[in-house]
Amino acid sequence: MRLDEALRTTAAIRDFTDEPVGDDMVHQILDDARFAPSGGNRQGWHVVVVKDPATRRVLRDLYRPAWARYLAQTGAGLVPWAPVTDRDAEREALASAGDTPPPNGRSGFTEHLDEVPVLLVILADLRALAAVDRDHDRYTFAGGASVYPFVWNLLLAARGYGLGGVLTTMLVDREPEVLRLLDAPEEYALAAVVALGHPVRRPRRLRRAAVEEFTTVDRFTGPPLTPPSPPSLPA
Repeated sequence: MRLDEALRTTAAIRDFTDEPVGDDMVHQILDDARFAPSGGNRQGWHVVVVKDPATRRVLRDLYRPAWARYLAQTGAGLVPWAPVTDRDAEREALASAGDTPPPNGRSGFTEHLDEVPVLLVILADLRALAAVDRDHDRYTFAGGASVYPFVWNLLLAARGYGLGGVLTTMLVDREPEVLRLLDAPEEYALAAVVALGHPVRRPRRLRRAAVEEFTTVDRFTGPPLTPPSPPSLPA
């Protein structure tokens, strides 16, 4: 598969067939993904491959109320947990959320998270992240640059082998419980959960905003970056 095709067709896949994915394939995907860049090449990630059915069920049960909180916020017209948002409206929405999410197009994934073929928990070593915005008086995210390229490599590698998957951060809402469940050291944080498997539907080319809609020249208010016009043909 060409790289440009992989980039344009690696969708968020939540529906998987019952076909199992062997440890040899999971190992190969991780072996490819490990070449992701990270600050100082410290590779501050740790992957827990969750196989135990009881542990999977606990993760599912923790995911359900987090998903309910997500849906409550979107139902109120909010971007869930956005760093800049209407906090009063957010508090009101969260107060209305129960532990059981209402039916939704993604509810099947939520209710059957414990049954996905491969369930990976990605932990970040907080001692290894170059979080240059750590002390800023705003939300900090620079440290994620040392972890999420690895997660994206996981999904690209899986796509290359005919699998599909999805990165979800929903369980970060229940991070303390997840870390205790997995016996993770206190220096680690929950970065993501990745589900992988054979997709029910074949991925298609994705639709995204055009480059001109999010790229400007010299200033935020500058002109959009546009491709050069093709040379005119001689008469």
